[in-house]
Amino acid sequence: MEKARAHVFISGRVQGVFFRAWTEDEAVKRDLTGWVRNLADGRVEAVFEGDKDKVEEMVKLCWRGPPGARVTNVEVIWEPYKGEFSDFRIVYRRF
Repeated sequence: MEKARAHVFISGRVQGVFFRAWTEDEAVKRDLTGWVRNLADGRVEAVFEGDKDKVEEMVKLCWRGPPGARVTNVEVIWEPYKGEFSDFRIVYRRF
């Protein structure tokens, strides 16, 4: 199966609505690795790695988000797959 890596920036009402926890749950369900974090400018940033179809599915899900979220934009940067992560985790430090 082809592997993929997506670096995403999610805008809108995406902080204070459990977006990171929701993202972690959805990524783990799809056997994806990577991370998710809040940014100081109010966006959420994430990197997803795994099977290409699952990464594409996760990117589409980011448009929906958890209940309470109002996503206005999802910027996706497709990067070469690196296989650098062993799991998916929330990064609690803001950047």
